[in-house]
Amino acid sequence: MAKKTIGEIQQMKAEGKKGVMWICYSYETARIFDKAGPDMFLVGDSGSRFLLGHPETNDTTLEDMISMGRAVARAVQSGPVVVDMPFMSYQTSIEDAVRNAGRIVKETRCDAVKLEGDAYFAPTVAALVKVGINVMAHTGVTPMASSAMGGMRGGFTLPSEKVWNDVRSLQDAGAFSIVLTGIRPPLTEEITKELRIPTIAGYLAGEECDLLLGWPNTVGYAYDAIERPAGQYGAAAKTMYDGAVAYIADVRAGRVRRRQPQPA
Repeated sequence: MAKKTIGEIQQMKAEGKKGVMWICYSYETARIFDKAGPDMFLVGDSGSRFLLGHPETNDTTLEDMISMGRAVARAVQSGPVVVDMPFMSYQTSIEDAVRNAGRIVKETRCDAVKLEGDAYFAPTVAALVKVGINVMAHTGVTPMASSAMGGMRGGFTLPSEKVWNDVRSLQDAGAFSIVLTGIRPPLTEEITKELRIPTIAGYLAGEECDLLLGWPNTVGYAYDAIERPAGQYGAAAKTMYDGAVAYIADVRAGRVRRRQPQPA
């Protein structure tokens, strides 16, 4: 099966088809989720916390994103791979943005980059698109911006006039899609109906966007899910934990005579 293109993702919106963008950070998990056939993959800067153990998402470095992006892009065969531009890799100047986005695309072989911001960053999006880099925009109460407010907060909202100006400006700058975070329905539904580009449902955005997110905890792949399995579509962490406990017990009791594992 041929890999889905960004153009085909946009055509899905025109045809009224819902899609899924899966968040992933590593090669083997990307192989597993890719076999399920989502429409797109996002290598999120949240991987700095969930994969690399950094305290904050804004601790992510460009090298972190390139390493995670390279691993996921090697695994995925079903659809486009988008890699987050980390904090301060594009905010300092348009020149820095072009240089760093170019590194991400060249060194990971991904299909697009994603950057967070409002209408202020429309010229940055336009500059990246002009040099041939596909851009996914991300606006609203984004993770980077919310760090100055003490984290994501469900009660915080933006004026609708600002939101409309932001999404229209980013679309007009050439973004091929846009993630909406911290923006609630029915505004997200209205945005989805008006914009020509696909909308993607981030935190609080609701289910009326064109694409919804799948991420590790969707299938219960999170440390907290060992004690409180909460994945709506699985309990991966509990399964892995129980399997590891059973194997360790069997080895210590002398019940296992295991052959060497074969490489995948």
